[in-house]
Parts: sequence; structure tokens; C-alpha cells
Amino acid sequence: MTSKVRIAPAAEIPEESSKLFTAEGKELLVCHSKGVFTVVSNRCSHANERLDCGRVRNGWIACRFHGARFELATGRAMNPPATLPIAVYPTEVVDGWVEAEIG
Repeated sequence: MTSKVRIAPAAEIPEESSKLFTAEGKELLVCHSKGVFTVVSNRCSHANERLDCGRVRNGWIACRFHGARFELATGRAMNPPATLPIAVYPTEVVDGWVEAEIG
């Protein structure tokens, strides 16, 4: 079952950055890049490393351990060593809060 969860005030996440939150028992990363907020899983698909210290730029996030980059809009792996996508949750900003559908 999918539920919509209010995660964080949008003002807490500056442009080209991310912030870690836990909701519904999941570690979620709220990313803000190119004016868009996206909620993704906090795990790299390559080696299951945390993404919360990764660099956010131009619509992607990079894993600090092996350099894999993921497109925030789709979760698509953009370069090796990652080949699989990361989870991306439908996200919107409502009344100044970042909300996502967590399944």
C-alpha cells in the first residue's frame, strides 16, 4: 500500500543539496536540484552504500564511494560502476512541505 508522507519543509533543503530523513521506516534522501525536489532511497544500487554524503548537481546525485551517478528524476544509473537504478518516489511540494508517496 502506498501512502503520502510529509517529509520536510522545503526551505530546509538548499538548491543543489540533499538532506536525510526517515519516514515509514525508510531512509529517504530529499534532493533539491535545478529547482526540483526529489525523494530517493538513501542507498547506491552498486554497493549498497549511503548516498546522503553524495554530491548533488544538475539533476543528479553521485555516490561518494565509487563515483556512480544517478539521475534524480528517474533514478537511472548514469555511469559505471552502477548499472541498476535507485528508487525514486513521486514527490511534490504542498504548502511549503516536501511530500512523497512511499510504498
